[in-house]
Amino acid sequence: MAAMSVIGIDLGNESCYIAVAKAGGIETIANDYSLRSTPSYVAFSGKNRILGVAAKNQQVTNMKNTVYGLKRLIGRKFRDVHVQRELKWLPFNALEDRNGNIGIKVNYLNEEHVFSPEQCLAMVLTKLKDTASSALQTPINDCVISVPSYFTNNERKALLDCAAISGLNVLRLFNETAATALSYGIYKQDLPGPEESPRNVIFLDCGYASLQVFACAFNKGKLKMLATASDPHLGGRDVDRLLADHFSAEFQQKYHIDAKSNARAYIRLLAEVEKLKKQMSANSTTLPLGIECFMNDKDVRSEMKRTDMEAICAGLFQRVEDTLRKCLQQSALNLNEIYAVEIVGGSSRIPAIKQLIEKVFHKQPSTTLNQDEAVSRGCALQCAMLSPAVRVREFSVTDVQNYPIQVAWEASPGGETAGDIEAFPVNHPVPFSKLLTFYRSESFSIKAFYNGQIPYPDNNIGTWLVKDIRPAADGKPQKVKVKVRINLHGIMTVSSASLIEAKEAAESESPESEKQNAEAAEQQQNGEQAAGQQGETDLPREGAEATQQQSAEDGEKEKKKRLVKSVELPIEALTFGFSNVELNKFTEQEFKMIASDKQEKERADSRNALEEYVYELRGKMQSEDDLGLYILQSDRDTIVRQLDDMETWLYEDGEDCNKQVYIDKLAELKSKGEPVQQRKIECELRPAIVEDFARSLQLCVKALELIRNNDPRYSHLTDEEVSKVDQAFQGSYQWLEQTRSKLGAAPKHLPPPITIAQIRQEKCNFDNTVNSILNKPPPKAPSPPKEEKANAQENAKPEPNQAPQDNMEWS
Repeated sequence: MAAMSVIGIDLGNESCYIAVAKAGGIETIANDYSLRSTPSYVAFSGKNRILGVAAKNQQVTNMKNTVYGLKRLIGRKFRDVHVQRELKWLPFNALEDRNGNIGIKVNYLNEEHVFSPEQCLAMVLTKLKDTASSALQTPINDCVISVPSYFTNNERKALLDCAAISGLNVLRLFNETAATALSYGIYKQDLPGPEESPRNVIFLDCGYASLQVFACAFNKGKLKMLATASDPHLGGRDVDRLLADHFSAEFQQKYHIDAKSNARAYIRLLAEVEKLKKQMSANSTTLPLGIECFMNDKDVRSEMKRTDMEAICAGLFQRVEDTLRKCLQQSALNLNEIYAVEIVGGSSRIPAIKQLIEKVFHKQPSTTLNQDEAVSRGCALQCAMLSPAVRVREFSVTDVQNYPIQVAWEASPGGETAGDIEAFPVNHPVPFSKLLTFYRSESFSIKAFYNGQIPYPDNNIGTWLVKDIRPAADGKPQKVKVKVRINLHGIMTVSSASLIEAKEAAESESPESEKQNAEAAEQQQNGEQAAGQQGETDLPREGAEATQQQSAEDGEKEKKKRLVKSVELPIEALTFGFSNVELNKFTEQEFKMIASDKQEKERADSRNALEEYVYELRGKMQSEDDLGLYILQSDRDTIVRQLDDMETWLYEDGEDCNKQVYIDKLAELKSKGEPVQQRKIECELRPAIVEDFARSLQLCVKALELIRNNDPRYSHLTDEEVSKVDQAFQGSYQWLEQTRSKLGAAPKHLPPPITIAQIRQEKCNFDNTVNSILNKPPPKAPSPPKEEKANAQENAKPEPNQAPQDNMEWS
């Protein structure tokens, strides 16, 4: 069961997929609607939260309280240009809180609440967690979650906060690009060997909201990302919006209605346009579009063919071509070095995109992977690799950094000037660590920022304060080693800082002390290397004091020894993200909402059970072929009236009662309905039970006849035992005849005079008495001497072809 908890989540802007790694391979988990995809929607009502499929189904009717598109809002400020562009298309109310963050205002439990996008996305993750737990019948904790390759530090940290609020432990935020490549490469048995030229594959992932194109090199047991190009604002929804705008203009001219002025109508139009787009991917003929009661009680009709759609979306397709060429250029691959072009993502099914692939790469696109589930399967594989619960074939994944990261530091009073360095250039392998060496005598700060254009308004990553630095005994600066790292999640951080203290000791220093210092330095070095790949950069100091100090040390080399001690320094991080206090507050709030949802579900289930029983019992009572035969007409009319009154109460005063009220009402109804149903069950099952008892009596009669005929099988029974069997038969036979007589005369609307349980008990008593006597084995004869026994066995051998006699028992 522990192996089943290894899951991967493809967290999409429109829908999500969950895959699980099992001994038999990777499986996609179906939700409570038996669908493999779960919409990334959250809706709020006066009673509870609604998540997933149910939330999307009531999007039109509860538009202001249905929240979606969250993946594009996390980790951003309200005044972000990108956020403002997104909010234009989202029908719910968003506001700016006092910290400049996004707040989503909804009506929940008949009160106004404001949630952050991170809280709402955590609700989606809670739904996915519950879906996986229900399907696998085991708690879910560890997972790997997909993330777009173009996400920046802040967005990745926000996604980790979402997972923490939902109670998920994320082993890795896995780039969608690497997840797709892993799900492709791990099953390939014909990849080139480690020393051979790699197999280069181009992947195009065009989903609902974004486009990612990436090149990957495969060798046996490993993959390496070569380059990634993306357009974060180009996906299937952009095609839908262009087509919706086209039809809106047409309807305004033809029917004099403006779909853009009515949010509910525009959402319905987007849904119909999406269906039409999918149909056009498979048909080049003219296809109709029709919506009944679209606006102002008017029905609208139109049509479109594929060539018209391609003309309307020509600008989008040009951006697709530009992204394809950008990836090809960054990968530095020739066309003849590309093995294949694989497509994934729902929008990659559009024929125009496939044609662009042929135009740029001179290859037909391949569909080896499941276009919708490839990312979730890759995440599940990565989770299996990181988890000790599952054994999986080793496959090395080397990802790349999408944007160059610059690290800057401030000047020091000791003479070291301010400066910066490009710690991680574009397409640098990750995860990766680098050691930067400084010479400082007091605390200082390090700042990291993206160098160049990124799809985020602020290039700043964060600032880290390295504290508790003190000068050497002679007042000079000391060496400080700072490790900057891009971790498994793709998040850049300053992971550690160490003060390298050097002091001189007399040559009489004990060997044990020297050994301890050497071991400490060695452990420090090993700890740095254990964090993954890393490099080291020494930052130059100004002045000639280093040379002069070295000369003086050389002069006293025979008398003095140099001891090195590494001291861990505290680091204060000033970066984006929720504080621990805020995370604890949001987590507690989420758990309270989970408990409230559970309580509401139990209340609704109790109400539904009562409602179902009312309909079921009334239908059976009114049928002459069902319960109507087992109750008097007057009593039946009384119960039916009570059921009608209960139905009226359910839809009026009993609409919002507590769970216990419904349980009590159901128990009250069952006290009147169950006796009638029990009479029916008794009447239907009784003949078979009586017939079974009669068969036992017939078998007993046959056994008694064999005894009277001196059958050798029963010759060991005494007269008293035979008499006991005969008495048991006579008593049970008379009882059964009397029972038949009573049951035949009893009316069906009254409780039966003899129940099935009584008949079974009487039969059980009879069988136990008879079986204990008739199945008693005969007594064993005394054992003869060994010689007589051998002769008897010799004489007892059957003649050839003589069949052995059967040993029959009464049953």
